[in-house]
Amino acid sequence: MKKNVGEGLVDLNATCKNVLDLDDKIRFAGIINEKGKLVAGGLRSGLKSLEDPKDDEMLFMELALRVKMRQEFDKQLGTVKFSLSMREKVIVMSFPLGNSQVLYVSADRNLDFASVAMKILEIVQ
Repeated sequence: MKKNVGEGLVDLNATCKNVLDLDDKIRFAGIINEKGKLVAGGLRSGLKSLEDPKDDEMLFMELALRVKMRQEFDKQLGTVKFSLSMREKVIVMSFPLGNSQVLYVSADRNLDFASVAMKILEIVQ
């Protein structure tokens, strides 16, 4: 599926694959639309999801809403480049793509998240 990511027209599945290829500790890379639907990418092959598919739907909808809500502060603070949460089992990162979509990434907790986040920014900008 080809869509705009950042400024150019790219294949969204290829973008997700490029993110997964950055580090074996990345479990999931997917593009979520403004309605919270997964439109490209997914779980690294050979891994089992930590949540049920129904939980994924809720997670993605909540993520889309959270990204939209953060835009309220763009004028004062500047646009969000990425957000990161460290959970007990995984690290999750979200990268707003500027086209009402967001790249959602989850990874093992021992990921060098600062380095990987900067590499992901290079891919999506």
